[in-house]
Amino acid sequence: MPGTPDLPVVRTIAELRQTVSGWKRQGFTVGFVPTMGALHEGHLALVREAGERADRVVASVFVNPAQFAAHEDLGTYPRQEARDAELLAGAGCDLMYAPEVAEMYRPGATTTVSVGAPAEGLEGKCRPHMFGGVALVVAKLLNQVQPDTAVFGEKDFQQLIVIRRLVRDLDIPVEIVGSPTIRDGHGLALSSRNAYLSEAELTVARRLNGVLAEAGARIASGAAIEEVAAEAVEALLGAGFSHVDYVAVRRADDMGVFEGGAVDAPARILAAAWLGKTRLIDNLAI
Repeated sequence: MPGTPDLPVVRTIAELRQTVSGWKRQGFTVGFVPTMGALHEGHLALVREAGERADRVVASVFVNPAQFAAHEDLGTYPRQEARDAELLAGAGCDLMYAPEVAEMYRPGATTTVSVGAPAEGLEGKCRPHMFGGVALVVAKLLNQVQPDTAVFGEKDFQQLIVIRRLVRDLDIPVEIVGSPTIRDGHGLALSSRNAYLSEAELTVARRLNGVLAEAGARIASGAAIEEVAAEAVEALLGAGFSHVDYVAVRRADDMGVFEGGAVDAPARILAAAWLGKTRLIDNLAI
């Protein structure tokens, strides 16, 4: 079970289950944080949250090919396993699970997972392959780890809702916890893909949160959703974003659309925008 002096690393389901079952025999509860590596403070906050809710914490590091389209950045997605292990150890993680692709997706595997309504629209429209891949790998990871609690970041808010629906519909016995987005000193949501940005692009990227905050405040005060969303798109383009996939408001519990153009329940304003070849997403509560 190699790893850092403070953090063992396992690469097979058998090794993982051996360790976790040993903890459970001792009466320990288990928290879980799935990641694709290239860890930053946002990930580590999830690990600390899991540690507050459980006696032992597993974090997975697996760049999931099933959620990338052929034209996306699977091959260049940042990978830094040794550094990730050091960071996880410092955040209180007890075990790092870093399987190879062949361990996660056995030869001949044909099962797919489709979650339905929460995965439709927004990210589901822009990246129609993604949520099927996310749902499949999360279902597999939850089955492999069998945690009591799993923690996901609210930065990927639609993904969080998709996972909650997956767990509910498949009767997976785990508590899904959403943890608030961690931001830099300028309000930019931390993301592994921020590493792709130049200094000039970072300056533009830090406008995203501000534009969403302004739009969300207007909508909360009664302004029409579609009008404000369209103006937010123009504001992002004016700030220097090269393309905006969407600015949208959805129900916070199920990603449903508000009928009538006004918010009458807990909501989120969500956006996805491009700076050159880098795609950024963010969201705020309304």
